[in-house]
Amino acid sequence: MNNSCFFTGHRIIPSAHRDILIKQTRYAVEHLITNHNVTDFITGGARGYDTLAAIQILRLRGQYPGLRLHLYLPCRDQSQRWRSSDKEVWHRIAENADDVRYITDSKYVPGCMQLRNKAMVNDALYGVAYLTHGRSGTHQTVVYAREAGRKLIILPHTGDRLDISMQL
Repeated sequence: MNNSCFFTGHRIIPSAHRDILIKQTRYAVEHLITNHNVTDFITGGARGYDTLAAIQILRLRGQYPGLRLHLYLPCRDQSQRWRSSDKEVWHRIAENADDVRYITDSKYVPGCMQLRNKAMVNDALYGVAYLTHGRSGTHQTVVYAREAGRKLIILPHTGDRLDISMQL
């Protein structure tokens, strides 16, 4: 657990924020790798920030060969209603992940997303969150992580430079 980090974030990323969010995510990940010996990264496999974060971990493997990507999926049919282009990206990520864990071994059931989020938090000491508003699964995950005593990096969504030391 001490060398693990989960990602949580919104499914919708405004195009104006995407490039800076990629830079902020990479900065946060590299900080966790070099300063806290984090090697294992967990993502929930959803569209949006989960996908963005997973891609960054896969890209950083060339620079940091010991990195491991774990997908925690809420159910067997998570991507059933996605566009084909999103499914293709998801399949490429799953093929390159070190392991894929299904939280429920069935089709979607109410509450499976929350179970997935709790499992990610429970299995990591650190978390990186793209949180722009409350009343969301991301917000609930951040609240749960804080209550569980996890060390969180909340990425600014304004394009500000990230100051990691202020958030751990």
